[in-house]
Amino acid sequence: MTSTTTADDQLRAALDQIRKVFVGMTARPDETNCECHWGSAEELALLKVPGVPLDPDLLYRTWSVPDWEDHGAVIRRILPQLAEALVVGECLRPQEAGRSLARSGWRDWPAAQSTTISGFLHAWWARTLEVADPPQPASDVFETCVTASGSVTPWLAQWAARRDPVADRHLLDAVEGWTYDLVGDQLPCTLHWDDDETALARELNAWLARHAPARLAAQGAEPFLLHRMGMLGVPIEVRWDEEHCPDEYRRLI
Repeated sequence: MTSTTTADDQLRAALDQIRKVFVGMTARPDETNCECHWGSAEELALLKVPGVPLDPDLLYRTWSVPDWEDHGAVIRRILPQLAEALVVGECLRPQEAGRSLARSGWRDWPAAQSTTISGFLHAWWARTLEVADPPQPASDVFETCVTASGSVTPWLAQWAARRDPVADRHLLDAVEGWTYDLVGDQLPCTLHWDDDETALARELNAWLARHAPARLAAQGAEPFLLHRMGMLGVPIEVRWDEEHCPDEYRRLI
């Protein structure tokens, strides 16, 4: 059995576990939302009935609004369908879905629920790293997992352990879009965080400075990009001096 098949099996098992754990859950009976901005009374009633599929637009409106009385209960109601939408690439703005999941406080839920969500995120990320053309770009999946969990550590650990041309290509594609933010010790724009943003950005920078150059060079990365990876490994206070950013690179910034 190939590793990709194993990753497929693990992801299917994680989705099955989400369905098993969250089946039968509903929003609170007294849950409300603005009919003119969110949806109709009939749509709201669907959230209070377990297992009824929501159309894609209603699913999006449900996870994307921030003002439920019990956001966690609403997320538990839609989790099986939301997880499936994330996996198949049918979730609009997945990073925002990750933020909605974080807002639900899932890490403080009962262990059977929180470990199920963690297992799903890890299986989804592992599968993404092994596929050359995943339904969601690897950078989007990474950002969604980081946003949902509030940490870059476990997702970087999986990337470090996955050393092959497919995972390295995903790394190249990601850093091409991230470096202009990271070189200023800021997270990529889709990862803007209310707390500890600089700490997370510096952890990501330190990891990239250590792991990325050789992997990106093997993918034929431009010298300027490799130079930027090296800049991430020095303190921001000296990042732009002549030693670390000579004139030939300043002209490209």
